Amino acid sequence: MDMPADSVTRPPALGRPDRALFAEALALAWSDFRAAPRFGLAVSGVYVVLGWLIAWITVASGTTYWLVLAAMGFPLIAPFAAVALYDVSRRMDLRQPLTWRAVLAETLAQRTGQLPVLGAAMVILFLFWFFLGHMIFALFLGLSPMTNVSTGLDVYLTANGLGMLAFGTLVGGVFALVLFSTSVMALPMLLDRDIDVITAMIASAGYVRRHPVPMLGWGLMIAGLTVLAIVPGFLGLLVVLPLLGHASWHLYALAVVRARQE
Repeated sequence: MDMPADSVTRPPALGRPDRALFAEALALAWSDFRAAPRFGLAVSGVYVVLGWLIAWITVASGTTYWLVLAAMGFPLIAPFAAVALYDVSRRMDLRQPLTWRAVLAETLAQRTGQLPVLGAAMVILFLFWFFLGHMIFALFLGLSPMTNVSTGLDVYLTANGLGMLAFGTLVGGVFALVLFSTSVMALPMLLDRDIDVITAMIASAGYVRRHPVPMLGWGLMIAGLTVLAIVPGFLGLLVVLPLLGHASWHLYALAVVRARQE
């Protein structure tokens, strides 16, 4: 799928999203994953191992609430986690060489560009979510003991625990909305074009604001699939993370093409 030529120094026009566009993006993503699974499995494998490490540390130290915060917060950074896969899909679209050397060279080349700035902002927001989540835990549960998974579940199922989960989900939803809106189109746009991060974030947020219902549906799908992928010991990320990474690029590319057709 070739995108039309356009200025690379300003945000492109993006076409209206709908179910057909989402379905095509997912179909192309699945095709990319099947054609070059080694890239997706390598990227997602890193995050599976990190998930296991976090789980082991939190259970061993008796701080299982951190595991819940990590699971709820991972969808915040999932799009950035798959940036290398954007380049894989882009190269397949352009019929460019698809080798580890080429993909890693392009990914490393971004270290002096705008992508790391947005990535740093996403990580900072993720860490702030951890801080805020700990404050919410203290506010609702105080010194409630949580020495292992069993006692943790007992605490979460109390009235205060359920209230904390509800309030934490609401706060996390606000974080997710802000981060999703400003990054869903900005991340692939920064890979595709030589523009500054603020311009890309404004363009992305504007796109979501103009098309709130379909784009929020897309965001909920990303969050839902990510959470479901975490449930079976993070192993679901081996498929879900590559699928969503490739799909994120294709959604952007298809929106650019559709804008020229409207």
